[in-house]
Amino acid sequence: MSMAPVERDFHEKVSAQVRLVPEGIGRYRVLTPFQFDDGDHLSIVLKRDETGWVLSDEAHTYMHLTYSIDDQDLRRGTRQKIISNALSVFQIEDREGELLLAVPDDQYGDALYSFVQALLKITDVTYLTRERVHSTFEDDFRSLLAESVPEERRDFGWHDPGLDPQAVYTVDCRVSGLPEPLFVHALPNDARTRDATIALLQFERWGVPFRSLAIFEDQEGINRKVLARFSDVCEKQFSSLNANRDRIVSFLEQSIQG
Repeated sequence: MSMAPVERDFHEKVSAQVRLVPEGIGRYRVLTPFQFDDGDHLSIVLKRDETGWVLSDEAHTYMHLTYSIDDQDLRRGTRQKIISNALSVFQIEDREGELLLAVPDDQYGDALYSFVQALLKITDVTYLTRERVHSTFEDDFRSLLAESVPEERRDFGWHDPGLDPQAVYTVDCRVSGLPEPLFVHALPNDARTRDATIALLQFERWGVPFRSLAIFEDQEGINRKVLARFSDVCEKQFSSLNANRDRIVSFLEQSIQG
């Protein structure tokens, strides 16, 4: 089987930076630009088993998480819920720690896209281990949008009910009544920035028309690689809410007035 069409599908559906490296009969290492927060790349293998072609992390994701989290802590509480939800939403099989996704009907690109998203979502459990100072950022964000956008034209926590009934891809606030709705994201940390990146990419894939705006709590605190990927897909950004309040209000007013 020639893998050139598979690699082309990966480029079209996921990233032009994806590469396939043969590692024996019926086995290929899938090199992607996607990373854990410490800079290590996701470990993904495309291989043939008794059922057909599958994507596998060969238990690397859990192993990587246990560098900073006790293995037992991954199996209980909120961490377990985050992992279970990601496995369920993206239809990933957990085979004694190895995460697997079967490739249906030669849909290699779509399968890789889902597999990467699942692995990245699972790594969100690392953020539960970090102490956080109480912040009023999200309250301030909602207050600012409530003051600047008429109630009938704003929708907090929006998702597309037709394309995304499970609300996997959400927008912190959707501003309607425009030629193209404005998707506004409030971004306090790396995890939320990464989730917003994935959501905006998915809306693009679905062909959903929109403009995008991001308001950071403190853009300087965002991992530069996470920020770089987000900047590729977001149209307008403000580095902080408090220092740019007047500019944000002016931008929203001008957008609403067309």
